[in-house]
Amino acid sequence: MSPTQSYRRLFASTGLTYVLVAFLGRLPLAMSQLGVLLLIADTTDSYGAGGACAGALAVANAIGAPMWGGWADRAGQRLVVLIQSVTGAFALAVLLITAHSDLSWAWAAVASAVAGFLMPQVGPLARVRWRPITADSGPHQPRLVSTAFSYEGAADEASFVLGPALVGLCVSIVSPTFALATAAVLLAVFGTWFALHETARVAHAAPRASAEGASRLLTPALTVLCLAQLAIGMVFGSVQTGTSVLATDAGAPGLTGIFHALLGIGSVAAGLALAGLPDRFALPTRLRWFAVAFLALALPLLMVRSLATLAPVLLVLGLSVAPYMITTFTLGEQLTPASRTSAAMTLLAAATGLGYAAGAAIAGRLADWGGHTPAFAVTVAAGVLAVLISWSGRSLLGRADERARHGAPLVNTVHP
Repeated sequence: MSPTQSYRRLFASTGLTYVLVAFLGRLPLAMSQLGVLLLIADTTDSYGAGGACAGALAVANAIGAPMWGGWADRAGQRLVVLIQSVTGAFALAVLLITAHSDLSWAWAAVASAVAGFLMPQVGPLARVRWRPITADSGPHQPRLVSTAFSYEGAADEASFVLGPALVGLCVSIVSPTFALATAAVLLAVFGTWFALHETARVAHAAPRASAEGASRLLTPALTVLCLAQLAIGMVFGSVQTGTSVLATDAGAPGLTGIFHALLGIGSVAAGLALAGLPDRFALPTRLRWFAVAFLALALPLLMVRSLATLAPVLLVLGLSVAPYMITTFTLGEQLTPASRTSAAMTLLAAATGLGYAAGAAIAGRLADWGGHTPAFAVTVAAGVLAVLISWSGRSLLGRADERARHGAPLVNTVHP
């Protein structure tokens, strides 16, 4: 089955409406971090306060995501995502009120953390639905699931390009308040729609794992994958920081979002093309070589001296990002008992968010000392970390992948 046929058959199994809803449902999370930063910076005249509130939202979301994911495994996505969408939208509204009140910005940081904790991770939860959706595809199911994860990786990348761009557009036309209010409305509408869609019921109705398998989540293999996602999260944070510094020094800070989007463009293209890779190219092997490719493509960042030279470097670098992320999520789905898949997917997303926060913080400190080059050095260091993690964990991931593909139980791979 060709990649085009795989995508056509995959989307026909749900209808394009679901694909659109699941994509729009992940935009509020992609919009919220930048939206909060700009809102609080506007109301307090302090980027420090804005950054603290945005960081509170990101960390709280990373902490809450696995908890909500575990609950979704037990109670089903429909109830859990519905609660998150409604309460998360309400929390963003409370944040808007708090930001425009006479209260200290510390209260806005608390409100940001609450909003981040409540917001759903639609992308990881959408991944969980594809295996049950394609259950009747017979021998084509492995290829369709692989294609689905390629699409979801590309969709995540596209959302984190479009989300900040939409925030920038709203801020330019109206205000930061309007931008965050738009995120709240999108969450209330499309988050709820995603929660109530028929695919949520199908996913929860799928056969579940045994009680013993359901009691375990953080296997050694999944720990390796979380560390792999932590590394790629550091890439996002450091690239955004370095790009912002370079654009500001060039007198065009408004170009930061556009240049950061170049990383996403290459990533989306590579992610969609990943469905064409042959099955014999095993996932643990892919992860190792995608990490090496990323490190090689990140090195030119150290030689960037202008926005003109940054553009092609980011565009090419993006070609390695989505394949790496898609591989980690695909491995995570395959190596996790069916009853814990939502928790595993949200845990990987949480690791990415924590990596983003760490990468942005470290790159920011180094940028204050030496400009954009030390910030981009954090990106290269994250590439080195990705290589070390993927290659040092190759035996562990290889054994776990073999067990998963041959139907052997996964419960023996957990920590005591």
